[in-house]
Amino acid sequence: MMPPARWFEYPVVVHPHQTDYAGIVWHGTYVAWMEEARIECLKSVGYGFAELIESGCDLQVVELTLRYHLPLRLGAAAVVKTFMAPVHGVRYDWHYQICDLATPRLCVTGTATLVPVERDRGKIMRRVPSIVQTCLERIVDEFYAAAQ
Repeated sequence: MMPPARWFEYPVVVHPHQTDYAGIVWHGTYVAWMEEARIECLKSVGYGFAELIESGCDLQVVELTLRYHLPLRLGAAAVVKTFMAPVHGVRYDWHYQICDLATPRLCVTGTATLVPVERDRGKIMRRVPSIVQTCLERIVDEFYAAAQ
């Protein structure tokens, strides 16, 4: 896989409700941050998630992998970096790195694979609505353009 020219960056701060009893980020928080970053990335190219849903298409996570390198702790500032790999078929692979801004150490890496699902019938779509296709193409163009 060719790396992108740049990653979308989404800053976060660790709050008390996102940690366990020892003040370390609870694992589910990373997943929530990844989804937030993905939605903000869509917005950065001009598409709100609600607009995509209104098209009758839902982008559902079908596979998720995480690797924990170092913990983040209460009060830490971090950045969630993400990009979507070029599309082949109807699987959309989003890649993530979560880094501590103070050090800047890599804390978590991950990948989420999404597929388009027809909201009314719950079936995987072989062709997505034009608004979804345009949005996904724009994301790839935006993050890979300078790499070519």
